[in-house]
Amino acid sequence: MLGVVLSLSFVHLVTWAAPPNAAPVPCRRCCDEDGVAPPPTGGYNQVPEVRTYINMTILKGDKGDRGERGTPGKIGQEGPPGSVGPMGSKGSKGQAGVPGEPCKVQYSAFSVGRRKSLHSLEAYQPLIFDTVFVNLDEHFNMFSGKFVCRTPGIYFFNVNIHTWNFKETYLHIMRNEAEQAIVYAQPSDRSIMQSQSLMLDLGLKDEVWVRLYKRERENAIYSDDVDIYITFNGYLIKASTE
Repeated sequence: MLGVVLSLSFVHLVTWAAPPNAAPVPCRRCCDEDGVAPPPTGGYNQVPEVRTYINMTILKGDKGDRGERGTPGKIGQEGPPGSVGPMGSKGSKGQAGVPGEPCKVQYSAFSVGRRKSLHSLEAYQPLIFDTVFVNLDEHFNMFSGKFVCRTPGIYFFNVNIHTWNFKETYLHIMRNEAEQAIVYAQPSDRSIMQSQSLMLDLGLKDEVWVRLYKRERENAIYSDDVDIYITFNGYLIKASTE
């Protein structure tokens, strides 16, 4: 194929350079004075130049088969984290969980009274009660006159007493062995009701009670079998475990 192309190209160049039956063109030189060219000497004055031309487009072969896959390269360094993507759609509602245990409400309350008058001794003495209005789970000890905390939490307490007959009234609401609040009335010939209230944050087995004490004057409280003038009350407001 390459030989045919070369031959055709050569014939084309030769035919263009020296066409048949064509008279040679005389060469005119500048030095000729009369402007007449010299007579031809016969034959060709120049040899035609031959240049080889190869058309590479017709030499391109068919596409070869794909080679085998090479071995994988080394793992590169980890790139920077990408930006946060858009929020997805809301998922479906999950199944209900296992039912929990019911909330246990804790209670503690008492209300007691005294029907008999009492004159204090020379030393401290607890105020003992003889009438029960409320005493949940026996938290108030009627023999000692003391409330014993079995459910830690915040409690409200109130004491009411009756003063009369020129006797001084001097009482304390006690928490264990410490005075918390006083109930006091000066001697008078009139019948006077006195009251005192407070809240206490109690721990397990704390005791709350009312204490009498005789000072320079006689200390006494009054009541009778018909009407109750002396009362002591307490109840749980909020347990510590709630």
